[in-house]
Amino acid sequence: MNPKPKQRKIPTWREMNMDTTPEVEAILFQLWRETPAWRKLEMMENLNRTARQLAFTGLRRRHPNASPEELHRLLADMLLGPELAAQVYGPLPDKPERQ
Repeated sequence: MNPKPKQRKIPTWREMNMDTTPEVEAILFQLWRETPAWRKLEMMENLNRTARQLAFTGLRRRHPNASPEELHRLLADMLLGPELAAQVYGPLPDKPERQ
């Protein structure tokens, strides 16, 4: 029998925020409770937009000769996975040269 693979323990909030005092944490949680849902969604949209921009910038650095269309297609691979991106956007053109 193969031994069961060891599962990684997900850190608790406290383990990830050891530098935050309980008093500050209480204020933070209260602010989150008071924040309207539309504002939380807006904040998440901004975070997602920033993450996509960073990913696109990284692709541009790794593929300096790629066209904007090729870069967007490579970004789709990152965001959707190669299989779904190929179904939605078609196959990848010849891979841009890495430099």
